[in-house]
Parts: sequence; structure tokens; C-alpha cells
Amino acid sequence: MELTRTFHALKEWATAVNALEAGKTIMLLRKGGIHERNGHFQVAHKQILLYPTYEHQQSFMLKAEYANDVYPVTSGWHPETIRIGSWAEITDILPVSDESIVNALLPFHIWNEHFISDRLKWKPRQPLYILLLRTYKLHQEQQIAYYAKYGGCKSWIDLDQPIDLQGTEPVLSDFAYTQLVETIRGIVGDKLYAPSL
Repeated sequence: MELTRTFHALKEWATAVNALEAGKTIMLLRKGGIHERNGHFQVAHKQILLYPTYEHQQSFMLKAEYANDVYPVTSGWHPETIRIGSWAEITDILPVSDESIVNALLPFHIWNEHFISDRLKWKPRQPLYILLLRTYKLHQEQQIAYYAKYGGCKSWIDLDQPIDLQGTEPVLSDFAYTQLVETIRGIVGDKLYAPSL
């Protein structure tokens, strides 16, 4: 059944959300901590709104063409309203521990080698998770109020009000998205992780 509304959201750097919405990437990189039940990595929801964050964005961890999009903010700063312009379906979750594979994926995301090295070294026994997202632009952008419960270092939040997903358009065509997914899967190999959703 097609999802028509949701209040589940994934928090991600605003720069990354912008790149997903512009079709410049379909990839996010995450390390543990997303949602660990019984010590195992899990994606909380497969279809999620994209919630842009600003506080932890670091320009030196981004490729040059994206670094200029980052405006430094003080710790704890947040906008009074949050722009929700898209939602995404997480179609693939690929765990990777091999630095050479992660480096081979550099052309497909917005981060640089420094970010990759930093992520792999943090909790080194845990793989880096490659999330592939099919992004859809909302028919009309929503401005939602910021609440303190949305803050903090957590990836998944539930918004106070659901957002209507009807009439949304995919950023990339079926063909373009499928081609990218197949290319990325080919680089990663067959080490696919099937989430229990």
C-alpha cells in the first residue's frame, strides 16, 4: 500500500538533504547509533521525511563544491522553523568495513576522504552503513515549528504532525535511480544487509 502521510523523520546535515533533493546524490553514510536494538543496527522506518540539521555540519569534511554551502552555527543553535521539502524511501542498506570500497564510493556522495577516515575509525568494529535513498520532492514545502524534543544527537524523530506525501515527484527517474543503485551495489559487492522493517 502506498504511503500517503508520515510523521517519521531522519535527521541529516542540511547540505546532504539539499544534495538529495537536487539529485546530486542518493547516498548517506551512517555509523552505528542510528537505532540499535539488542546491539544490532536497524533502520527505524523505511519511508521517512528528510529533516535538515545545521549544528554539526563541518565544511572540512565535505567535498569543495559542498563545503561553501555550510554556514557555521554555534552549539545548540537551531532555526525557529524547519523546512521539510522532501521524503525518501531507504531502498538499500549496505554495511562496509573495507576502506578501499568506501573510497571507491567517493564519486557518489558529498563527503571527502577525511570524513570517511574519521567515520571508519570511530567504533572501528562496527561497519559503515551505506544508505541509498529514493528522494521525492513534496508537492508543497512545509515549514514546521522547532521543538526541543527534535534536538540532540539522534537520527530518528517523530514530528508532532504528519505531513501529506500525496502528489510528490521522484527527484530521479526510475531508470536513473536504478542505474545508480546497480553501480553502487557492484562496487560494494554482495554484502547486502536486509533490514527487518
